[in-house]
Amino acid sequence: MKTKIKRIQFITFVFFQHEFKLHLHSKHFLRLKTLGIIPARFASSRFPGKPLVDILGKSMLQRVYEQCLKAKCLDDVIIATDDIQIFNHIHDFGGKVMMTSSHHINGTSRCNEVLIKLNTHNNNDYQYIINIQGDEPFIHPEQINELIAVLKSNEVDVATQVKKETNLALLSNSNCVKAILDEQFYVSDFCRYVPKNEPKVDYFYKHIGIYGFKTEVLNQLLDLEPTKNELERQLEQMRWLDNHFKIKAGITAFESISIDTPNDVEKAILHYNQLT
Repeated sequence: MKTKIKRIQFITFVFFQHEFKLHLHSKHFLRLKTLGIIPARFASSRFPGKPLVDILGKSMLQRVYEQCLKAKCLDDVIIATDDIQIFNHIHDFGGKVMMTSSHHINGTSRCNEVLIKLNTHNNNDYQYIINIQGDEPFIHPEQINELIAVLKSNEVDVATQVKKETNLALLSNSNCVKAILDEQFYVSDFCRYVPKNEPKVDYFYKHIGIYGFKTEVLNQLLDLEPTKNELERQLEQMRWLDNHFKIKAGITAFESISIDTPNDVEKAILHYNQLT
């Protein structure tokens, strides 16, 4: 009798083990995919044609794309553009690209268009979206992996990154966005300037403009109206904070070099040479 019971238990175990394996390969499990999207516009007031600028034999956009492909936590990478020159260039070097509307006012809405089109036409089901800046040609792949780890933690609507900065001269630089964090590393505020009456500090957290979204949150963010803080500071992320979405920051040790003007190209090359 005991032998018969053991045999039944063994058969039951094998059955459920088989069912579990089937579940792992089901579409439901595949929903936990992460898509990296690189929004890219040709127009730029300070640097027209910036995405296609040559940096050591490759365009800036190609360098960003290739760095993203090295991030092991990304399941796929695609460039979203509204310019035919960029579209053709991406095709020429074999990258994935999608034409999007020219009416987007920010990269967040452009990312959402990509997500909608992919899910509608290709039946891809992504759970996480990473919005990667197209003007950081030497972004480190591990930096992207770090962000995804933060996004997948509990009670996070949006993930972003900061870097501990000891160059206090940047406190008065409006192009250097600062993030104020609580003890759990949730962002309580973003600012461009630090009030003069603030206590002296030894460091601050410099915000890095990379974002991770859960897909259902991304859809909700696009329904929000601009807020007073967003308009005054010209920071889109203030709209999310003002509407009580939880933004958690990961602290990275990697330096991000963004290109906003032609002079920044030389700085980026110098940074690259220091890394190599």
